[in-house]
Amino acid sequence: MLQQAFTSSLELLINKTLSLNISNIELKKLEQKTLTVILSELNFPLSLSVDNGNVLISGLTERADCTIKTSINTLQKLKAEQQLTELIKQGKLDLSGDIKVAQQFASLAENLDIDWQSELATHIGDVPTHKLVQLGKMVTDKFQFAAKQIKADASEYIVHEKRLVVTRSQVDHFNQQVSQISNQVDDIALRIANLSQQ
Repeated sequence: MLQQAFTSSLELLINKTLSLNISNIELKKLEQKTLTVILSELNFPLSLSVDNGNVLISGLTERADCTIKTSINTLQKLKAEQQLTELIKQGKLDLSGDIKVAQQFASLAENLDIDWQSELATHIGDVPTHKLVQLGKMVTDKFQFAAKQIKADASEYIVHEKRLVVTRSQVDHFNQQVSQISNQVDDIALRIANLSQQ
């Protein structure tokens, strides 16, 4: 019962999101194709199929063109294509079937272009939407500033207070000293060679 409620809610959410999309997404390429995702966090598989321009979700795995076994955390790392091979090698991802189907479903999600501000305005009005967007930008800016400040303060503390990390100038100074010692050792070796010949 929980599985049916979850899959039908997810199906409704996906199709509603696709209907809000500004750009025209090609679902025809995925028509009659099935991607099965088995997440370690769920006790059941999710099979996504496209039929007549709608995404259908079920728990059936028999008709899967591509099957992915992984976790939600690993699924988020899949955006970088070079990660795919590495995740498979690490055993965090098991992929079987036609990889093009998985790539087409991923492309479908990545190419969503929704004007959330207009959608919100239709429900609460233009003025509240404008105020809410401004508030969201202000909060985002504050968080970004705080993150930069914390990073700078942490770097300052680690480098100068605790001296856990050396600075570039310290590394350059060390390299210069190594070069000087190396030159001195070469001079001494040359003197020893001259003395031994005499």
